[in-house]
Amino acid sequence: MKTTEIMNMPVDELNVKLVSLKEELFALRFQLAANQLENTARIQAVKKDIARVKTAIRAAELSAQQ
Repeated sequence: MKTTEIMNMPVDELNVKLVSLKEELFALRFQLAANQLENTARIQAVKKDIARVKTAIRAAELSAQQ
C-alpha cells in the first residue's frame, strides 16, 4: 500500500485498516511458527504498512488539535 493512498483515507477507514493489518500480521506469524509461510518478506511489508497507517492517524490527530 502506498503512502499517498493512506494519507488520503479518512481516520475511520484508517482504524479499520489498522485492525485488519494487525490481524494479517498475527496470521503471518502463526504461519511462520508452523513452517507454512512461503513469503517471509510479507511480514516486513505488513509491519511497514502498520507503521504508515499509525503515522497517518497521528498526523490527522495533530492537525485536528491545531
